[in-house]
Amino acid sequence: MDRDDEQLLRGRVYGADHDHPGPVPGRRYAELVGGPLDGLLLDVTGRGRDAIGSGVVLGTELGRFGVGGRALYDPRPGDPSRFDWTGDAP
Repeated sequence: MDRDDEQLLRGRVYGADHDHPGPVPGRRYAELVGGPLDGLLLDVTGRGRDAIGSGVVLGTELGRFGVGGRALYDPRPGDPSRFDWTGDAP
């Protein structure tokens, strides 16, 4: 991924429709930090700490394992508005 690709992803919501990639008013988001999805927003609306406290596994072809791969992100201690990349999985 080059610099232009990285800029294209910033401020977009993971899994959102390509025609409407930005955040929706009234919803709650966490920023993905590091890894293949760096800069994307994750919609955490309605998800309690128990549901996301142990982290999330997000499908992506941008990671180490390509198509079918997944990126792993954990909530940042003390800052639940950011999820830090912890690695990739097949």
